Amino acid sequence: MAQGTGSINSDYKDWEWSADAGERARLLQSPSVETVPKSGESQGNGLGATSALGAIFIVVNAALGAGLLNFPAAFSMAGGVAAGITLQMCMLIFIIGGLVILAYCSQASNERTYQEVVWAVCGKVPGVLCEVAIAVYTFGTCIAFLIIIGDQEDKIIAALMTEPEEAASSHWYTDRKFTISITAFLLILPLSIPKEIGFQKYASSLSVIGTWYVTAVIIIKYIWPDKELVPVEIPTSPSTWTAVFNAMPTICFGFQCHVSSVPVFNSMKQPEVKTWGAVVTAAMVIALFVYTGTGVCGFLTFGASVEQDILLSYPSNDIPVALARAFIILCVLTSYPILHFCGRAVLEGLWLRYTGVTVEEDVVRERRRRLLQTISWFLLTLLLALFIPDIGKVISVIGGLAACFIFVFPGLCLIQAKLSEIQETRAISWWAQVSYGVFMVTLGAFIFGQTTANAIFVDLTA
Repeated sequence: MAQGTGSINSDYKDWEWSADAGERARLLQSPSVETVPKSGESQGNGLGATSALGAIFIVVNAALGAGLLNFPAAFSMAGGVAAGITLQMCMLIFIIGGLVILAYCSQASNERTYQEVVWAVCGKVPGVLCEVAIAVYTFGTCIAFLIIIGDQEDKIIAALMTEPEEAASSHWYTDRKFTISITAFLLILPLSIPKEIGFQKYASSLSVIGTWYVTAVIIIKYIWPDKELVPVEIPTSPSTWTAVFNAMPTICFGFQCHVSSVPVFNSMKQPEVKTWGAVVTAAMVIALFVYTGTGVCGFLTFGASVEQDILLSYPSNDIPVALARAFIILCVLTSYPILHFCGRAVLEGLWLRYTGVTVEEDVVRERRRRLLQTISWFLLTLLLALFIPDIGKVISVIGGLAACFIFVFPGLCLIQAKLSEIQETRAISWWAQVSYGVFMVTLGAFIFGQTTANAIFVDLTA
């Protein structure tokens, strides 16, 4: 995309409400990304610390996660292998396009985080909506993480107990609500309170290893199934033509790495849009193979009876699967504080902006407010996780928000960026890019509306 002459929302009034943007950008840097301070001189001069190969690894790490546990169920909802793969391939085109658009707009606006790009390019109202969406999305993802912990602990405890599973679950110390609560209070809460969580970046490699291991176990279990596994019904078509859309929240949730992509782009040694296009294409192809391998093999193993969390479909005493459960718990334990950190930073930025207080003036009250925000966030996510035992219900809600990050906000940014260019004549490429942006916004709004309505009227009321 060629950058025309002009500025993006350069009117002073557009920036009046965002005097502390630089500090919020620093707060919201991905804990696994090292970047240089934002300045007009540093932009594009190769001062970042991340190579193209390193950027691929970070983007893959951002995309892959516990969401892969829901992919076999998504293939079942989509109506089989062919429908699931086709849906992924179609959406991948727009997923990669959104990542490239964000890099282009980041360079044009000289902003270094997702929400700051939306603020600078689209203005005040979309910027606030974006920040609220990030806070809600990270909050919902934290709920999903706690549910995943409960799912895996149930199976691990069942494997360790010598009594039958029904009898073992009757003990108070094996009760799901107790195990989730004790794990959350002892491990997650202490990791979520610190102001800086840079130490969490060392857990990223372990998370990737754990994800790959889970995928490998599911594939191996399909190739060499257990002898006691009975033949299952394998759907080859969706139950209704609209059922295929029910798989979209899982795909959006799985591939959503857009919020953390802008800091990654700006951390590169050569932050160029063309290079970034190759980086995100390679990263999304890798993620596609992982998700497809998990989805196809898990679905073909259990068919229509597959659980929303694929690991729940395997017996409790399966040792390789038990190790996969332990990996997933470890990944979630380290991911929850990172997601909470991002959500907390967005809320902090909104608070400072509305009150008109700068970070320097608010140092004394920051610690008290951070403790209150963290404890409130933690208790609310824990309470909801205890009474929403199905991860599929949570993903069906936050998957729609993921579609906004993938389609709606990048589409709006592209439209506004092109409209802000000062050109005597509008070339065909200009019209094509604006049309592409309009299509992205329309598609994202449709996915968000359809999945949210389905989640409210079907999943949450079931």
